[in-house]
Amino acid sequence: MSLPKHIFKLSIRFYSKQRKRPFFDKVRIHVRGGAGGQGFPKFGGIGGRGGDVVIRATEKATFQKLVEITPLKRFTAGSGGNSSKQVLLGYNGEPHIVPVPLGVTITTDEGRVLGDLNKEGEEVVVAKGGAPGGPENNYTGLKGEAMSVTLDLKLLADIGLVGFPNAGKSTFLSVISRASPKIAAYPFTTLRPQIGVMEYADYRQITVADLPGLIEGAHLNYGLGHQFLKHVERTKMLLFIVDINGFQLSANHEARTAFETLLLLNKELELYNKDLLHKPAVVALNKIDTDATGDITNSVVDRIKHLPESLSDVDQSLHPETLIKFREIYKISTLEEINIETMKGRLRACLDVFASEQDIRMKDERVLDQEQEMRKIESVHGKERLKKKLV
Repeated sequence: MSLPKHIFKLSIRFYSKQRKRPFFDKVRIHVRGGAGGQGFPKFGGIGGRGGDVVIRATEKATFQKLVEITPLKRFTAGSGGNSSKQVLLGYNGEPHIVPVPLGVTITTDEGRVLGDLNKEGEEVVVAKGGAPGGPENNYTGLKGEAMSVTLDLKLLADIGLVGFPNAGKSTFLSVISRASPKIAAYPFTTLRPQIGVMEYADYRQITVADLPGLIEGAHLNYGLGHQFLKHVERTKMLLFIVDINGFQLSANHEARTAFETLLLLNKELELYNKDLLHKPAVVALNKIDTDATGDITNSVVDRIKHLPESLSDVDQSLHPETLIKFREIYKISTLEEINIETMKGRLRACLDVFASEQDIRMKDERVLDQEQEMRKIESVHGKERLKKKLV
């Protein structure tokens, strides 16, 4: 029995609204610059230059919108105008602007990086338009450049949450911001990145990225490995969230204590990219509401403070080569909202301290560069003076 037409339309509309839009953090597109316009040899007319394909960082852009608007993911700039009796100089082709979100790296199929777009308005020309027809090419306009490029999004946030599944990262984000991540008592509730904003009384805002939970072997792309790890690279500070009761992915996996999970998180970051170990980092021990005496929590704090000596009774396979230096340790309960406001204040203070330290380092590096440049100049001048004396 067929449904009445109006009921069928309502059903389609309902299910369309219910269906979640997929999250894209990587898109491969094909780009082609516009062809150059033809010249007019009889009168020496020159065609117009082909337009370029330009990828531009835009605050409100998303890969979802990009794919919805251009499902074939092919972008071609306008061709240059031909020269004619009436218009000897052909018009230039229109550029094609491709809006992408901030935090995108553009690479060719050969792996060559064309550029990183991290700020509003930054842009990269990925396919140049063809040269116009003129005397140098027998008045024949040339084709524009054509290639496929991959757009890889790495989220930009002040703080990145690091932890195993079900450690309480999503609950933390929902408590400190207006974000509404999926929360449940089973692993992998976060299957795509979420961004929350911590707001303060003086209108200061700090962005926090809740990323898919790690599992052992994430550096080998197990679980949601690389989907998580690549986003960590562009955060200013890492906040490790650890369940004081430890973690066990399933009955088939070995149970890990809270201290062991912290070491494993350290190791996974190290095996993926050692540079991540030098990011400023703090750790929050979560679910202290389940530790009535506080003995479990205090024991973990003590072991973190006494690294590396406290590694002595931990299996060697769990030891990272380089230990992350945690600047601060917090005891919290995201469920009961214990110590959350205090922690928000400390996170802000830490970010400010780290920013100040970075400014000092950059200033020192500039001074060092200037000193090295001066030495080079003095060395060149010294050699010239020596030559003159010899002459």
